[in-house]
Amino acid sequence: MNRKKLIVLTGAGISAESGIATFRDSGGLWEGHRVEDVATPEGWMRNPKLVLDFYNERRKKALEVKPNPAHHILVELEKDFDVTIITQNVDDLHEKAGSKNVLHLHGKLFESRSTKNPQLIYTMKGWELKLGDVCELGSQLRPNIVWFGEAVPMIEVAAEVAASADVFVVVGTSLLVYPAAGLIDYVKDSVPKFIVDPKKPEVYHVPHLEFITEVASVGMAKLKAKLLAEFTS
Repeated sequence: MNRKKLIVLTGAGISAESGIATFRDSGGLWEGHRVEDVATPEGWMRNPKLVLDFYNERRKKALEVKPNPAHHILVELEKDFDVTIITQNVDDLHEKAGSKNVLHLHGKLFESRSTKNPQLIYTMKGWELKLGDVCELGSQLRPNIVWFGEAVPMIEVAAEVAASADVFVVVGTSLLVYPAAGLIDYVKDSVPKFIVDPKKPEVYHVPHLEFITEVASVGMAKLKAKLLAEFTS
């Protein structure tokens, strides 16, 4: 059987049900910090210790949480579809759940990288990254996170993946953060598209688009039944 390519774009809403806070729900604050202070190159230049401490706390939290039903449903769909997940999230909940093909647009929480050579990326063994932790070139390590104002290295790959979709699904994202929000524009007009989000993002001029206005776990359960009924035989 020729399995259809199911491409899924996920955002903070899918991780929120596992207990990982989203910053856009709190007036531009992320866990009590201004986004400009902890998620921009300028914030890093001003106060690298604050940034390192902030991501250390995020890693500690991420080690405590578990994938929720929405993550597991995406794994279950691999039985009937060729699933690729493009995620804006930096956590590893998709991998913990067992998803095999995950493309991280905005980097990975449990990786560090050289401030001298961005190609030098290291898997972290624990949760802590400190001032004085250096790469093999002797430069300070920073979180391997794509901050606001930085280029998104994987966006071209993600655009190609989106263009290959037989079915395209968006889960738990406001579609406000570019360039990720523009990926839906790479999907062929004829391809069925679904957005699962309780807030129903404002999306215009996208053909064959259906909304499921539920939180990720509830919406994905409904969508799974629909996908199996309509696109498998």
